[in-house]
Amino acid sequence: MRAPRAAGAIRTSRAALAAGSALLGAAVLAGCGTGGGSGDSAGDGAAASGPKPSRATATATLPAQERTPEGTLLVADFGSDTVTFVDPERGPVESVQVGKAPYGLAVGEDGRAWVATADAVAVVDTRTRERVDRIPYETESGPATSGEYRGGGMGIALSPDGGHAYVGVNVPDGKGTLEVIDTGTREVTDTVPVGRRPFDVDVSKDGREVYATNHDSFDVTVVRADTLKPRRIEVAPYGTEGGLGSWLKPHYAAVRPSDGKLLLPFEGEKLVVLDPRTGESDIEPMTADTHQHGARITRDGTLFAVGTGPIDPSQDEGPSLTVRTEDGEEKVFPLDGPHEDVAVSEDGDTAYVTGGFTRDGYWNGITVVDVESGDTRRLAAGERPLGIAVL
Repeated sequence: MRAPRAAGAIRTSRAALAAGSALLGAAVLAGCGTGGGSGDSAGDGAAASGPKPSRATATATLPAQERTPEGTLLVADFGSDTVTFVDPERGPVESVQVGKAPYGLAVGEDGRAWVATADAVAVVDTRTRERVDRIPYETESGPATSGEYRGGGMGIALSPDGGHAYVGVNVPDGKGTLEVIDTGTREVTDTVPVGRRPFDVDVSKDGREVYATNHDSFDVTVVRADTLKPRRIEVAPYGTEGGLGSWLKPHYAAVRPSDGKLLLPFEGEKLVVLDPRTGESDIEPMTADTHQHGARITRDGTLFAVGTGPIDPSQDEGPSLTVRTEDGEEKVFPLDGPHEDVAVSEDGDTAYVTGGFTRDGYWNGITVVDVESGDTRRLAAGERPLGIAVL
């Protein structure tokens, strides 16, 4: 990949928004999206305008005996209770029922995918494309529903040795938990209290720590894998004024391979570089000027950050994908319509950005971005795809 251009000057359009977000909280509880209003359910969100890929029912055909090829995409279909296997050139291959409103997913070296749904973690054999188990949560999070604020599993990650899965469980109107699953016995072995609405879960390279990024409490919970002792670190580069109604909260994080620090993008303006050992953080400028969600990092330290669109269309830029090298140089690729999460090809040359989005305006597909040329194309991919992985 060629070196991206140097980052431009930081903008400060959102500083004033933080002061007024308390008023916004009365109308918008979560503060994520391209416009006002409460969170929609999976079935009633308005699809974005523009080209709309067909649903996964129109699938490419593979022989039944053929194992899933390497490089196939796997997406969590928040709107249809499935995961969909997607050929990166031809589109959807097959969908598998996993449970209500699947959100995040993680894939192990053994080919098993662990999918966080509203009421359980589903285990899918990606080689044979079938669900092989379902592990209910220990945490009581209410009825299994859909929609942006639904209870149940959100972020999920695997330990480096594959022995444990860690899933953040959202408890509506309360603090969440981190549930620990023994992947051998496929049972929940422990629960750990974390912050509100754990959007994302990550694990340190050595497996000694687990990080829950908690959207509604402006923090990251650091959990030691051996003792399961939690430690809270506030992450609020714009402050916490506005509380639940603030837009300016953490969403997704990525663990930098070179030093184990957490990278949390905010609004295409600020990158929080958090040292989970000390709790200290630095803030570096970003250039996209857009509300950011999904984050992914490659082995060479290149960060991919998804911009969902503007908070204030009169001041902010539209949806985009930022590709940022470890030395801070950025390329920003405009996207058509809102997006949520991103996965990257093994060679780092192609990004796959899901159009599901946790709020309204979603669309049923993936944008494929050529990182060298900047060319983009749209690919059909299930219904409201959120979490994504390259198999």
